[in-house]
Amino acid sequence: MLSPFEIKLLKSLEEGKKYSLDEAAEISGLKRDAVIKAAYLLQEKGFAKVREITWNEYELTEEGNEYLKKGLPEERVVEKLKEGITSIEELEKIFGKRTIDIAIGNLRRKGVIKIEKGKIELIKIPEFPEKEVLKKIAEDKKAKIDEKILKELVKRKLIRVEELKKIKIQIIRKPEVELREKISDLTPEILLSGSWKDKEFLEYDIRIPSKELFTAKIHPYERIIRECRKIFLEMGFTEIKGHYVQSAFWNFDALFQPQDHPAREMQDTFYLDRYVDLDNEFVERVKQTHENGWITGSKGWGGKWDIQKAKQLVLRTHTTAITIHYLALNPEPPVKAFCIDRVYRREAIDATHLPEFDQLEGVVLDRDVGFRHLLGLLKEFFVKMGFENVRFRPGYFPYTEPSVEPEVYVEGLGWIELGGAGIFRKEVTEPLGIKGKVLAWGLGIGRLAMLRLGMKDLRRLYIPDIGWLRRVPVIKM
Repeated sequence: MLSPFEIKLLKSLEEGKKYSLDEAAEISGLKRDAVIKAAYLLQEKGFAKVREITWNEYELTEEGNEYLKKGLPEERVVEKLKEGITSIEELEKIFGKRTIDIAIGNLRRKGVIKIEKGKIELIKIPEFPEKEVLKKIAEDKKAKIDEKILKELVKRKLIRVEELKKIKIQIIRKPEVELREKISDLTPEILLSGSWKDKEFLEYDIRIPSKELFTAKIHPYERIIRECRKIFLEMGFTEIKGHYVQSAFWNFDALFQPQDHPAREMQDTFYLDRYVDLDNEFVERVKQTHENGWITGSKGWGGKWDIQKAKQLVLRTHTTAITIHYLALNPEPPVKAFCIDRVYRREAIDATHLPEFDQLEGVVLDRDVGFRHLLGLLKEFFVKMGFENVRFRPGYFPYTEPSVEPEVYVEGLGWIELGGAGIFRKEVTEPLGIKGKVLAWGLGIGRLAMLRLGMKDLRRLYIPDIGWLRRVPVIKM
């Protein structure tokens, strides 16, 4: 079956005669792309021949034009060498360092010079066929050029090459049956005139692939972050925010993390060369808790607590610094808060680690909550995120007791750990005046996103790979 464009082209062009694309478009009244499509379809059906003619055209670049007028750098340097000027230093004064570097590189490749003690010796007189090629191109864009010289001049960015193509269309035979044009649109004019009764309509082939459309959509990683946020908001939580830069006091000390803990070392934390005053009411109580346990029933870590270490500013290593500060300012239960934000650690970059990443932190403060509430809450979150199999393994963190590590089961990968959780110790809550038990958790969103998107490399989340962004399915929220 012939399309309307094919029929129109067959009717318009004479059999046996060759037409250029522009001629065929003008005679048939079709657009150029419609002529090309129809011509190739007719060729497949044995009604036409399409011949493609390709050729190259060359053009001198700005630098190529300059070398044509002044001479190639190596050509000009050879002239000076013939005059007896052999010192590289002198030649640089005449031509400039860039010109001399180019000239020396090309003359060395030709094997016509040697350099000793800052002087150039001309071993043999070189030829410069490149100059002749530049002249040829200036006179004739279609000039025939030696392939080796062409590659060299393109590499030196002295010429530009443009590949051009034209086609010739020839109708070699026409169908024996009458060519009756089919129409694809039922217009108001056809309906009003009644001429549709005598028209033949083009059938729609629903098997033909449609044009792929790439519409704008939210980045898949941002979509997952929004999904996490939506789940906690639906569960009655309040979202909180805080500063990227925190004092070591709120990032470490308020969480009962000892001042000699490995996580506080320079190789793990980004420290700023600045300090902040700690004039709040909590400092003395936190100090005593570290040194002797204060009134918490703990023995503390012992030793002397250094307030200068606590004053130093850091790029926060976890968003727990935000949630604990929020609880200190809002110590009365009930409190349900979460934070999704960027954190920073001195990590070597690889497929699963980055020096900055997003963390989901949450806390529940109440008098009648316990460990089972924490497990149930986390399980509900993971199930809503699409992970049906969830389990918890015992863990250890300086500021929670008991502590767990939630894991989800992924087909083909097994059990994957996604963060840490637990109940804040009394050494954390009592010095800050927090009244009640605090359920707390911190989850890495990057790893969660990798599992949801089927990725093996965390770095791909941040690379602008347009192909992947187009292919990745939209995640239902």
